[in-house]
Parts: sequence; C-alpha cells; structure tokens
Amino acid sequence: MNADQGKPRLVFVHGIGGPRDPQQELAEWKRALADGARQAGFAPEISALTMDWSADSAFASYGDLFDTGEAQGTGAPDTFDEEQAELLLDLLGDFLDELAERPEHRGDPRLARVRAQVRPDGQGQGVGAAGRHLGSVLAAVAAVPGLRRGTQRLSAARLLQVLSQPGRYLRRAEPDATGRTLDQRIRDRVHRQLDPTRPAIVVAHSLGTVVALEALAEYDGPVRLFVTIGSPIGTRGLVWPRLVPQPPATPESVGAWADFWDGDDVVVPRRTLAKLVKPNTAGVLPVPHLLDSATLWSHGATTYLRRPEVARPVMEALATPDRP
Repeated sequence: MNADQGKPRLVFVHGIGGPRDPQQELAEWKRALADGARQAGFAPEISALTMDWSADSAFASYGDLFDTGEAQGTGAPDTFDEEQAELLLDLLGDFLDELAERPEHRGDPRLARVRAQVRPDGQGQGVGAAGRHLGSVLAAVAAVPGLRRGTQRLSAARLLQVLSQPGRYLRRAEPDATGRTLDQRIRDRVHRQLDPTRPAIVVAHSLGTVVALEALAEYDGPVRLFVTIGSPIGTRGLVWPRLVPQPPATPESVGAWADFWDGDDVVVPRRTLAKLVKPNTAGVLPVPHLLDSATLWSHGATTYLRRPEVARPVMEALATPDRP
C-alpha cells in the first residue's frame, strides 16, 4: 500500500479571475486557513498545515481557460455575441433581484428603476442590441450610490467580470480542438487534483462551487468533506436551472457538506442550499452556516478561510487520516 493512501487530500477550487500561479495561490489559501484554524483552537496543527502539507494539498486553477483569446466577450459589453449578452443580462437580473429582497433595499426606487432596465418592454432589436443594452444596464448599476457596502467595490467593469465567467461556463460552449467544451475543460482541472485512492476535502469558492459541484457529480472517489464558501449555486434565474445534472443533488461521493455564506456577501442568494439541493442516497445535504460580516468586502476567498467557523470542520476532517 502506498504511504499516502488513506491520507486526506485538501483541494481548493477558486472562483472568478484570470490566470493564477497555483503554488502561490495554494500557499496564500493555506495561510488564510491556518489563521482561521488558530482562532478555532487548532494551534498544534498549524505548522503541519502551512509547512508540511504541500504534497497533500492542491489548488485547482482554471482561470487561464477564460483567457485564451478564442472567445469573444472578454472586453467591452458590446463585444459579446447576442447569446452571451442575454445570458449576462439574466445573471444581472438575478443579482439585482437578490439585492432587492434584502431588508435594506426593499422599496428602494433607485434599485427598482435599474431592475426595470434589465428586461424592458419593447427592447430594441438588431445586431449588437443585447450587448449595447448590457452596457447601459451595467453603467446604471454602477451609478446607483450605496446599493450596499459590498457593492462599493463593484464597478461596472468588475461586475462584468463577476458575471461573464459564470455565463461562459454555463453556456456549455467554446469547444477546443478535441471537442471538449469550456465547462468540461474547467472540470478536468479539478479532476486532475483529486486522487480516488485517498479521501478528498474539497473547499470551493464562488464560481468554483458550481464547478466543484458538477465535477464531484462525475467523480467516484471518496469526498470526506465538501465546503462551499460564497456560493451562487442557488441563484434562481440562470445558475440553478442550468446546473448539471438536474435536479441538483449532493454528489454520491460526498460524505458531508458545509455551506458558508456571509450575510453581507452580495454574490450569495438568500435561498439556502439546504432547502434546494436533494440529498444523495446516504442522506447528505448541505449544512448551512450564516456568518456575520467582518469586513467591507465579504466575498473574498481568503476572507472566508480566515473565519474560525470555516476552518474548524476542515481541520477536523484533516485530523482523521485513517477514516475511510
């Protein structure tokens, strides 16, 4: 038997963004997790996590796949083709609908006006119409002061980045020379970091939670713990109905699922995954954990990992290497 067999393997899956240095990101995410672990009382295990786990942990990086230059829609809104722009308008509509349901925005006439712009009656037709409309809506969103604390960091350009990568992933298009679509190639990156002879602990952030959920649905190896942080999986208008397979369920390989979201995270819908996802045959469902906001921008991956509430179940799962 290989000496590593039976040891848990910690795999991180990132969210939106461009190309990354996997080793640098792995080190940063583990340092953040170690900070959270220290606050959770796991001091003796910190050095093992930060110094000795490089062979037992991995960072699934796929941002470069969005940056190939093969697909349109990576620049200004009017460079998107009509289907891409319509997908992004749907995602933007979902985003604004979620904001409108939060107590501080109920009845806000400024937000209501912007929401009405997303899918106006009698929208003009013609080549590039959806892309131009997307650009005007993004500008309108960016111009509304004080939507909430978190959106102060979301300029029109940043919001476009937040929306465009999920839209491209969910489009199930952009095949390479072998015929594998963009979403398949992204999931391939996750599969490469998993070892079916060892129990996995998968920690996924933002768009990465969508990627990881679908990747684990295709995976037969044991997953001791699946942790989702800042997840948009439950976004009702586009993400949720486009997940594969349908209806969305806990992957059969997953033995436990902890879902964390900050109450001030503008990317996370208010509907909890525990009420949406179907259990696997072992009865596993996402266990929800609502966090109180600690920072101005609560959606960052390392912001979540520094929370003791997030670090605790990960460290507990890592501490039992002999459990199948």
